[in-house]
Amino acid sequence: MKAFLLAAGLGTRLRPITDIVPKCLVPVNGRPLLAYWLDNLGSHGVDEVLINLHHLPDGVLRFVEEYRGPVKIVTVMEPSLLGSAGTLHANRGFVAGEEQFLILYADNLTDIDPVLLARFNAEHPAPLTVALMRMENPSSRGIALLDESGTIVDFTEKPEHPKSDLASAGMFAARRELFDDITPDRAPYDLGGDVMPKLVGRMNGVEVAGYLRDVGTLESLALAEREWPERGGITHGNIS
Repeated sequence: MKAFLLAAGLGTRLRPITDIVPKCLVPVNGRPLLAYWLDNLGSHGVDEVLINLHHLPDGVLRFVEEYRGPVKIVTVMEPSLLGSAGTLHANRGFVAGEEQFLILYADNLTDIDPVLLARFNAEHPAPLTVALMRMENPSSRGIALLDESGTIVDFTEKPEHPKSDLASAGMFAARRELFDDITPDRAPYDLGGDVMPKLVGRMNGVEVAGYLRDVGTLESLALAEREWPERGGITHGNIS
């Protein structure tokens, strides 16, 4: 299986660390986020990932050159940020011929097995299956409402007044039909803000259990450093 591992963000809220380290290489207890992601994906049968680069790309390229794990890595440079959906559109040839593929936000630290989403999508085909988690601060993420069948019937990106605490975890299983709804007319063009609202009624949501921390601020990085050792570095998440 292939995965888009979206990693080109500037990481401005992690300054001064990201003045010299790209966001996807920010260390958690001495190891970069990207290393944890590749451990997770390789252990669950993902054999190839595409990583998009923009800010401080040389560090990521060195990391990729030194990587010796089971996952093949393809890198693409974005001179200007395309946004999550813009990156998918520009690199849709990466998943030509694939029935399903994964879309993952690399600034999360997680022990959840993302391939679980593909298994769910295989049983409940849809252009997109979204991993959902209960969040303490849902206004910072995309918020979904589900019907009894697991179809997302409402989705709002970072709402001021969330209708629920069921938030996108930044992990998705997708089919190539998704590209029919990705029509960039500007950059950046994002999955959550521009594409997913068009898919309401046609995408699945599945609540997942496990550890997930958006390591996007200095405060959340400090939390991850305290919490992650308790997880034992084992990827064991599941669909709840």
